[in-house]
Amino acid sequence: MLNLSIILEDSARKAPDGTAVVFGDMRLPYSMIDSVARQVANLLVSRGIGKGDKVALACPNLPYFPFVYFGILKAGATVVPLNVLLQSREIAYHLDDCEAKALFCFEGSPELPLGERGRAGFEAAEGCEHFFVLPATPLATESEYGESIWAALDGMSAEFETVQTAPDDTAVILYTSGTTGQPKGAELSHQNMLMNAIVSDEMFPAAEGGDVFLAVLPLFHSFGQTVMMNAGLRRGAAIVLMPRFDPGDALALMRKEGVTLFSGVPTMYWGMLTKIHAEGAEVPTTLNVAVAGGASSPVEVLRDFEQTFGIAIHEGYGLSETSPVASFNQPGLPTKPGTIGTPIWGVEMKLIDSEWKTVEDDEPGEIAIRGHNVMKGYYNRPEATAEVIRDGWFRTGDIATRDADGYYAIIDRAKDMIIRGGFNVYPRELEEVLMTHEAVSLVAVVGVPHESHGEEVKAYVIRNPGATVTEDELIAWSRENMAAYKYPRLVEFRDTLPMTATGKILKRELR
Repeated sequence: MLNLSIILEDSARKAPDGTAVVFGDMRLPYSMIDSVARQVANLLVSRGIGKGDKVALACPNLPYFPFVYFGILKAGATVVPLNVLLQSREIAYHLDDCEAKALFCFEGSPELPLGERGRAGFEAAEGCEHFFVLPATPLATESEYGESIWAALDGMSAEFETVQTAPDDTAVILYTSGTTGQPKGAELSHQNMLMNAIVSDEMFPAAEGGDVFLAVLPLFHSFGQTVMMNAGLRRGAAIVLMPRFDPGDALALMRKEGVTLFSGVPTMYWGMLTKIHAEGAEVPTTLNVAVAGGASSPVEVLRDFEQTFGIAIHEGYGLSETSPVASFNQPGLPTKPGTIGTPIWGVEMKLIDSEWKTVEDDEPGEIAIRGHNVMKGYYNRPEATAEVIRDGWFRTGDIATRDADGYYAIIDRAKDMIIRGGFNVYPRELEEVLMTHEAVSLVAVVGVPHESHGEEVKAYVIRNPGATVTEDELIAWSRENMAAYKYPRLVEFRDTLPMTATGKILKRELR
């Protein structure tokens, strides 16, 4: 017997009145989160949904998410979190691909018409039988899109005995972003998810007087789900939910709630630092742990944050397929800016070539991972699974180097590498150099088609406020600071860069 829901149940037993979730003026205790989750489990069982069935959840960072997430787990079913930015056609694809029996969908807003999209996706899907609406108005029992969760839960008992599941049973299916082809569902077991939450929790010291986590990373994404929600609830922390990131609002919430731990992607840290430096926003004083992942952090951002906040950012690395955490700049060990640290407890990493052969330490290679965090495989895709998993090792598609101390540094995604005139150019390396220019605030480098060279190097740049550097000036500066085959011949200035819901720069759109 091993069920991921134990992380909520155990904390609810230990501290039933402790604050589990903070949202606006609401402070919800552990006992309430667990009680509503039991009602959700009873609801599912009453509709014929149980062990092994798939249940989708489309919801931003709202109290509904832990209610439903842990209710599904208690029923022995598998949670399938969906990106809230999906369109109707994409929602239908996900529901069909995972063979979902039900969809819990947030009603949405004019800016995020998720209820409308979710309903249309549900109706277009072939085998999904139940549609439950998570209303925008708290406790509303009616919705234009279908059956309100509160109407469905009316009369449901708050007593429920969690269904026995085995460690290797699938707890969660997380869909990859689908940068190539259709998104694939990574099957993560109860053991995968529980071990990753435990190791993530124990890696960072607890704050005196209790921890407060700011959860702005989407909970439907593996990073927010494991490192913030699951690890936080296992710790007994208060999870402050923020549905949409805004740097000023995030800083204000940190100050108001006394946030002690923040996890974010590099663009979030860049946004907060820009707010502080440009507008004089007050720096929060309670923060004692800062975690970054999801993409490589520019070294300039890491240094600026440490100077401004007085604490270092602990940069880590992982993927949906690894639950997600695989490595970290861990407390108690030296922090090396620009690296993703060393493998976490119970996990091994190595560098390989295209033939799966181990690469020597002084050469770049593709990261391969083995351990308790590696997925079971891609749901219903044995061939795709066989391409990335061999003898327990998962190949990531990320190119890295390893130093003498065992610290890994990402060079780039294998798919992002630019081949210019036969030379390999790694965008990440160029971005680091460009970020040192006094006029550059944020940059993304991509390869664009070129008649003679195959690909040409192009930089999309956001300038610092008041900066007037021109395209020719930045290219000339790059020529002086980079090898002749590397420096960008094309520069385009923009006010913003396209990003995913988790704050990753969408290079495929720039291409």
